Amino acid sequence: MKRQGGATVVTTGTDVEDVGELGATADEERPDGMDEPATGEPARSEAGKSEAAGSETATDEPASGAGPRRLRFVAGVLVVALLAAGGGLFVMGRQLRDTPATSNAALTDSEATTRVAGDVTNALGKVFSYSPSATAVTKESAKQLLAGKALQQYAALFGQVEKQAADQKLTLTTHVVRAGVTRLTHDSAHLLVFLDQVYEREGKASSTAAAQLSVTAQLRDGRWTIVEITSR
Repeated sequence: MKRQGGATVVTTGTDVEDVGELGATADEERPDGMDEPATGEPARSEAGKSEAAGSETATDEPASGAGPRRLRFVAGVLVVALLAAGGGLFVMGRQLRDTPATSNAALTDSEATTRVAGDVTNALGKVFSYSPSATAVTKESAKQLLAGKALQQYAALFGQVEKQAADQKLTLTTHVVRAGVTRLTHDSAHLLVFLDQVYEREGKASSTAAAQLSVTAQLRDGRWTIVEITSR
């Protein structure tokens, strides 16, 4: 190593490198005003900054428009859901109003219920009560108070009852203990009837028997007529 004309010369064999001169040359070749950033990263030009800002603005614009569109979509879905729910509630309400329980006047019309129970009680008391000397009266009452299947069954059996009453001097008295209306419409009724029957034979002590009947009645000419009787 030696100094030559103010420059340091490093000698390695036959190769010689002038470090001072290389450093001067590098300084001379760097363009004026282009200082290297302290962080070591290339400086962004004003044009690059403007382009980046423009791209961010373009990215934000679709997002700002998507909000209202999404709100409109959600609102539309809610309207459809509310309309569907309202329609379902209407159908359910209609079904509840049309159920057999709500169409049963026995649960709501006490006056009509009392009337049909009274008519049926009166009819059963007459057609199932007789005496040896008054069976014809009972038979005539049955023709007026019974109809349909009930009248046919009664007519078929009463012939035997009439003969037995005459031979055994038998008297039958029927008392309705309770008549409950289970179903009632404007012209039809179903009842559950509990009754006591007292049998009296000439020269013997009377006896009492309980009976339970299912009765169907129809409103005919303003009066409830028994059309079917079933023993339970």
